[in-house]
Amino acid sequence: MEILSIIPARGGSKGIKRKNIKPILNKPLVAYTIEASLKSKYITKTVVSSEDEEILAVSQKYGAEVLTRPFELALDETKTAPVMLDVVEKLEKSGYNPEFVVLLQPTCPLRDENYIDKAFEFYFEALKQGYDSCFGAYDIGWTHAKWRVLHDNKLEALYDFRVRPRRQDTEEHYRMIAENGAFYALRTSDLKKAKDFIGFNPIAYVTPRIIDIDTEDDFQKVENILKAKNNA
Repeated sequence: MEILSIIPARGGSKGIKRKNIKPILNKPLVAYTIEASLKSKYITKTVVSSEDEEILAVSQKYGAEVLTRPFELALDETKTAPVMLDVVEKLEKSGYNPEFVVLLQPTCPLRDENYIDKAFEFYFEALKQGYDSCFGAYDIGWTHAKWRVLHDNKLEALYDFRVRPRRQDTEEHYRMIAENGAFYALRTSDLKKAKDFIGFNPIAYVTPRIIDIDTEDDFQKVENILKAKNNA
């Protein structure tokens, strides 16, 4: 069974300059995900996709195979699924046809090979139940009073707050989860059908929250966690 790991790492990150090769404890960010992918007992090929020559060179240094991404797939507005499809198409032309594809974003350096392997084992069992894809997530909690915070801090009610049922008077209690960015797996055929890294009938692999780096504060938090882990 061939499982392809795709690590997308473009050079033009806006929030944190050169984020994907910014060092954490003297190791570039992308290296943590490459190492976790290579150590996984299920992943058979690890590929980094980037338009950036320095990122490609760093990725090769840490053991990943690399594919140069077209610049039109490295824009701020570029979504991840077309990048994955570009990798799959290029590899298929060279004769490599993986049964499964897993997206491992480099912004989750605390996700290790143990997380990846347990997520795959959860996913393989879910396939037997008819699910087609799996993504990593964490619990937000249970609620019946749901609101969405919009970008301008305005609130959008996701329930009829004018009626405002009491919690104990309604059975409409929802378990809320959020994607953690650490793991997205599906069959290659479903990636092509959905044109997305989440299929039509997904299941969530829920664990405690994993930091998905977006800010400088996130970098510092991850570095502190890794320092404590190394000292332990």
